[in-house]
Amino acid sequence: MCGIFGVVGHRPAGPILLEGLKKLEYRGYDSCGIASVSEGKLHVRKGIGKIDEVEQRHGLSGVPGTVALSHSRWATHGGVTDQNAHPHTDCAGRIAIVHNGIIENFQELKRELHQKGHRIASQTDTELIAHLLEEFPGSLETKMAQAAARIRGSFALLAVSTEEPHKMVALRCESPLVIGIGSDAIYAASDVMPFLEHTDQAIFLEDHEMAVITPGAVSFENVRTRSSVNKKPRTLQWTAEQAGKEGHPHFMIKEILEQPAAIQNAMRQDPDKLEKFVQLIRNSRDVKFVACGTSRHAALVGRYAINRLAGKTAEVYIASEFSYFADQSTPDTLIIAVSQSGETADVLVGLRKAKAKGAKVASIVNVVGSSIDRESDASLSLNCGPEIAVASTKAFTAQLVVLYVVAHALAGKSAEGTAALKQVAAHAADLMPQWNETTRALAASWTEHEHVYFLGRGVNFPVALEGALKLKEISYIHAEGMPAGELKHGTLALIETHTPVVLLNPHDYTFVDTLSNGSETKARGARLIGVSDRSNEAYDAYIPLPQVAELFYPLVSVLPLQLLAYHAAVLRGHDVDRPRNLAKSVTVR
Repeated sequence: MCGIFGVVGHRPAGPILLEGLKKLEYRGYDSCGIASVSEGKLHVRKGIGKIDEVEQRHGLSGVPGTVALSHSRWATHGGVTDQNAHPHTDCAGRIAIVHNGIIENFQELKRELHQKGHRIASQTDTELIAHLLEEFPGSLETKMAQAAARIRGSFALLAVSTEEPHKMVALRCESPLVIGIGSDAIYAASDVMPFLEHTDQAIFLEDHEMAVITPGAVSFENVRTRSSVNKKPRTLQWTAEQAGKEGHPHFMIKEILEQPAAIQNAMRQDPDKLEKFVQLIRNSRDVKFVACGTSRHAALVGRYAINRLAGKTAEVYIASEFSYFADQSTPDTLIIAVSQSGETADVLVGLRKAKAKGAKVASIVNVVGSSIDRESDASLSLNCGPEIAVASTKAFTAQLVVLYVVAHALAGKSAEGTAALKQVAAHAADLMPQWNETTRALAASWTEHEHVYFLGRGVNFPVALEGALKLKEISYIHAEGMPAGELKHGTLALIETHTPVVLLNPHDYTFVDTLSNGSETKARGARLIGVSDRSNEAYDAYIPLPQVAELFYPLVSVLPLQLLAYHAAVLRGHDVDRPRNLAKSVTVR
């Protein structure tokens, strides 16, 4: 769950890597560091804290040299200390590496390396790779190939050496890695964000592929067979401007406000790709959504839409649990993988196990060329541009839109779905300013609360889950989303005077029952916040929704809940874009 970025070029590498690291900070921000090769020496600067803090203390951008690698860390092995920060080096100080992933056999390797006299300075599994490289003779890529044969786990690696000062080697195995081809430099990174302002030409590495990078040239080979691989760059559709804050105080608020446009963009699917996706659903007897967190909440809405519109039944699995059931898959099984990054480790493990049993895979991702995208039989893109804030907002909305598009196409009602979605986008654009002010005022009364409950029924229940997740992700207020009908089965005991209860209660088939459940909490002293297209005297506060077809209420009701979480976090003084202990792309299990 870390970010890595390297450059081989003709300009000083330090400033380039510093700016790139800031764009990777969403992947990890416990510590960071840079290592460069210059005048026959390694220059390593690293420390704990956020990138600007480490830059102030250690002058990351001032490392000498034009060949360098860097890292932003989210701790998995070893505590958050200066010593555990990347890059790591071998005993002789000739090799430096950065790593994203987990080495499963690190204890075995550590014992072996200790016995051979290696001095291991950190608690990390990563440092062992540097010492392992030291064990082997030959070029840096030969060392990497031999070390890779000894390592079990998931890893994306970059390595440099004083013995070959103008070379960098990059290796991928189950963790994302992409090469950027610029006019005056070649880059290697966990994703395209760090080099997007320098080039739009990218080459995505596959598992067990290694890139050997020198000034102006890069070659590829399969690290297992040592045979060369021919790879061509693709042109990225994102621009550097899309990744900026554009005057907003945080990426999260920018991304929330972009959602009317995100709805429109997500509707625009390639007809051939959409038809292929839909045919896979039609031809499968057993349809299973596999997703994590926010993406799973979108899948719950998608399952509902597909069933209501097309009569097709599907199950939704938490990805980390699905791998235990994946061996029950058959050639009649379709896995629908939903992932913003397209690199979610638990999703990848499950879909690979299912594919081994003959299952087909369809995916919905935001990053074209990501692992899940490449390993799918059919794939649709969210088309919502880069999402930088750790807490997902516009990607969730885009996932809902794509799932609505799929459900309507499956039912033969694409034109009807398109018209409805356009109307939703217009309503969202009209109401966004009002929602922003209403939720800011409401959040001001929540700063001292430690418990909030979100209730909904039917298709609104997944929105209750998502509203609760957003609030606890960034404000650190404990929040729980639940089916409103489950209150009397335990949770009603937790309702006290002034406890905030957010009631997802549009005027649909669930309205009467949900209002009754909300009134039960109010009778126990709750402060009831109604999210509905119809006000009611039971509400102590009211967030208005536009009137839309019942199936589309999740698409409009989630937007003010995102704003509510955002304003609560800001008022409590938290880092909205980078909540503690969380990272954007969960690439380790």
